[in-house]
Amino acid sequence: MEFATWNVNSLKVRLPQVLDWLQNNPVDVLCLQELKLDQEFFPQQALEDAGYHCAWYGQKTYNGVAILTRQPLKPEAVQSGIPEHEDPQRRVIAATVGDLRVICAYFVNGEALDSAKYPYKLAWLAALHGYLQQQLAQYDGRVVLLGDFNIAPDDLDVHDPLAWKDKVLCSEPERAWFRRMIDLGFSDSFRLFHPQAPEYSWWDYRAAMFRRNLGMRIDHILLGSGLLSRATDCRIDKTPRGWERPSDHAPVVLTLD
Repeated sequence: MEFATWNVNSLKVRLPQVLDWLQNNPVDVLCLQELKLDQEFFPQQALEDAGYHCAWYGQKTYNGVAILTRQPLKPEAVQSGIPEHEDPQRRVIAATVGDLRVICAYFVNGEALDSAKYPYKLAWLAALHGYLQQQLAQYDGRVVLLGDFNIAPDDLDVHDPLAWKDKVLCSEPERAWFRRMIDLGFSDSFRLFHPQAPEYSWWDYRAAMFRRNLGMRIDHILLGSGLLSRATDCRIDKTPRGWERPSDHAPVVLTLD
């Protein structure tokens, strides 16, 4: 099975790119972030025509997440949002696929350490942590967490660690929450196969950052301990980032035996 995550930065704009990518990369599960679409405007028919069942949690202009699967989804096994955590921003959706739980998340950016959005990010991470702990217990470690984490967990994941030191996406409190997720029993699937590779999944649109490969690795797939032995590969597909009018993120793809 192949699982992928991709922040598409507007599904309305990039639906043709998603369909093209799926035609050449027919993954079993694709998690999308930043749909920027209200619930009723999700392109369900186009994706079903491409062979995918869909669960989505849309929001106009900002946020929004979706899970696309080859297998039919049971509506009762789909959960939107973090339970018991009130949040007007639609950032999390989960679904059961076969014998495992798939969680798609668009993490809070935080904007800057002195912004009001930064403590909101830390509070959101705390709520997510509790939810992940519960899901790991419920599904006996058979959980895959995919998404745009808006966290570069290590200096190796940043093109210029000194320039980003103590800034949002790289601050110690954010990285500490990433480590806490790992401590729950998750593994960073990309690092399982590329422990020292300075590869990135996001490049700013400005200053030819992609052409110069000045990026950050902030899109991740975390694998629960119950699935670790089934992992065979994880890669970042940079190809779509070079397309015309691309998302600023590239897909990350995990293969399970």
